[in-house]
Amino acid sequence: MQLPRSHNLPVNKISACFNNTSATYKYYWFLSIIQSVENGNTTIQKRELFARMIANAWYTVNFFHVSFGKQDLIQEAIQKINTIEGIPVDEKYDSILKQLIATKNVSTIKLLNHFDKNVPHWFLSPWFPGMSRNDIYQHATRFDNNCLYSLLDNSIEINNEWLTYLNENAGLLKAFCYWHLALFLQAKNPNVPDIPNKLIKPAVRKNLTQQRTIFWDVVLNEVGSVTCIYTGNELTVGNYAVEHFIPYNFVSHDLRWNLIPADKVFNNSKSDKLPRLERYFDNFFAMQKQAIDIIREKSPTNKFLEDYLTIFADLDELKNLPQNFTSIKFKERIQPLITIASNNGFEFLS
Repeated sequence: MQLPRSHNLPVNKISACFNNTSATYKYYWFLSIIQSVENGNTTIQKRELFARMIANAWYTVNFFHVSFGKQDLIQEAIQKINTIEGIPVDEKYDSILKQLIATKNVSTIKLLNHFDKNVPHWFLSPWFPGMSRNDIYQHATRFDNNCLYSLLDNSIEINNEWLTYLNENAGLLKAFCYWHLALFLQAKNPNVPDIPNKLIKPAVRKNLTQQRTIFWDVVLNEVGSVTCIYTGNELTVGNYAVEHFIPYNFVSHDLRWNLIPADKVFNNSKSDKLPRLERYFDNFFAMQKQAIDIIREKSPTNKFLEDYLTIFADLDELKNLPQNFTSIKFKERIQPLITIASNNGFEFLS
């Protein structure tokens, strides 16, 4: 993805900012600058930008447990600030930003100010190659080489020459940031699914009404009830929750092969915990197999049967179920996801 062109601005310098990137700092720094400029700011406090960096990465780190790599301190800072400030992991961006800007906690302020050591001036290094921190500050103050902003002790000042470009292309510039951030994080998390959709908190999570009414209700109406694999309680139509076996926070999808009925109270308490396969898989698989058999008989054109294409090779294989519907093949799909999720910080059910 390329940046919008300009006849009189060195746009290539912005692209060069992200060459040989070893951490997420520059992506979140530039994204935060664009967001502040969109709000009409030209003089921007560094404290605000550092708070925006944390707020922008908050959901990705806390909710989805995406790894930023050992060299990246944003992840560590977020985890510490989460404990210090007591901000919910799924808090809204604006609320996180407001709290971090207003906080009086010395530890939080220290964590935010840590990013002043390198980020603001090294971002400008394409305009001032080979220069030291002090030299970059000195030249940037005069907007030498038509650099993006000037550097002061506690703030930056956007170069007037860049304001129109930043405002007119804000959407594309943010897309550029997210695109390259997704590529960077995917390289750090090669086996983690759907990284692009884990960068921004969705306004509203999709509900699972259809998965309930045209799939599991059909099953329960046929058999009367099923047993919750976690609690042993009997589940009937209208008295169950549709539950992600592997947490949504990791898989980031609502495909049928990962959804089962569960006790409502347990589902609320399970949160993003991982199931132990040695304890739960056999009953999970048995419930899935029973459901497949019933849906194929009662609703053979059910669209949710296609969800199993991520496990089975093609629809012909689906047509041959249950003969080819083996627990071994199912477990081979789920086991690696559980292992990767655990390695990324997801905890197991006790």
